[in-house]
Amino acid sequence: MIFKTRGIVFRFTKFRETSIIVSIFTEAFGLQRYIVNGVRTKSPKNKIALYQPLTLLDMVVYHRENANIERIKEARCYYPFQTLGTDVRKSTIAMFINELLNKVVKQESHDEALFLFLSDSLQAIDKLADRFENAHLTFMIHLSRHLGFGPQFANEILGGRVADEETERILAELLRANPGQMITISHIQRRIILDLLIKFYGDHIENLGEFRSVQVLRDVLN
Repeated sequence: MIFKTRGIVFRFTKFRETSIIVSIFTEAFGLQRYIVNGVRTKSPKNKIALYQPLTLLDMVVYHRENANIERIKEARCYYPFQTLGTDVRKSTIAMFINELLNKVVKQESHDEALFLFLSDSLQAIDKLADRFENAHLTFMIHLSRHLGFGPQFANEILGGRVADEETERILAELLRANPGQMITISHIQRRIILDLLIKFYGDHIENLGEFRSVQVLRDVLN
């Protein structure tokens, strides 16, 4: 059957000579895989840009229960990013967020509230003019709540790990912050808290593994 849904591109892989298989977190069906033919060509009608990570899509899709892979009938971007792909600091934050989502949002995830949170958060970060260097930290905290293990207190993030008084104070402030609320943090504290949040995720997500984007994130936001 054919359905309309919005979606957020997570990643794509090349398939045969000109096609891709793209993973998209949809509002209607959760995480789905689609095969898209003929997009890796030199044609001026090439639509590979629609399937770059974190692109926000309006789609018409074919969907069958328990199907391993489906097809997209129509797709268009419903919110073209203005700064997320051009500001190097924002694009680095986006790269980290994308890597995080690919690790923690599972095939069985199907939560409209999670989709709305992701869509709204990406648009909010795109619209911020300044003081967005800690956006990934508040994003991680609010995402963990949607995933079912969100902390209420700093000691839940620490999980027995030792932290100084300043780190605990900033964690408490981040826990109270709204998703779009920016907090002033030094680059040293930003590194410490990011490490703590990654370890916190590792306590709850099996086989979380290493983050390739973390070092780039540290270098760019230093």
